[in-house]
Amino acid sequence: MIEGEGRSEVSKALGLLVCGTLVYYHCAYRNSTILSLFSDVLIVLLCSLAILGLLFRQMNISVPVDPLEWQISQDAANSIFAWLANTVGAAESVLRVAATGHDKRLFFGVIVCLYILSAIGRLVSGATVAYAGLCVFCLYMLAENSQSIRTCVPQLQRQRNGTIVEDDNM
Repeated sequence: MIEGEGRSEVSKALGLLVCGTLVYYHCAYRNSTILSLFSDVLIVLLCSLAILGLLFRQMNISVPVDPLEWQISQDAANSIFAWLANTVGAAESVLRVAATGHDKRLFFGVIVCLYILSAIGRLVSGATVAYAGLCVFCLYMLAENSQSIRTCVPQLQRQRNGTIVEDDNM
């Protein structure tokens, strides 16, 4: 993996964690609706853009790209919707097989997962579960792209297999 890609993934994970924290705070802690969150975000963005526009005009800086002229390509739109259709189709296929009962192991696995989700839903709010899942996902992304963890894992695997390698630098 290229060094810049790892930093990009780490920054995405941190950005996702910060956004998730703000959404959780706004919706769960403040007991606000998602519509209130979207309106607050829109107001902050519009005010920020207005202040930046005034600042750029005062400093005689021209903006090189007009966001009103941005367009998404047809290929990008097709690939996004193809991915979405494939994901929904795969989930529907798995649930159909589980519902028919032909695969008993899958059927009982789905029942256990739904029961666990039901029990968790009775204990905590959905926003808390979603935020915890987001945190776990972000930690996974950080751990997978962290250079120190990437160098430690092979050493741990060698120790577990019984082949401890001495380091010559000591």
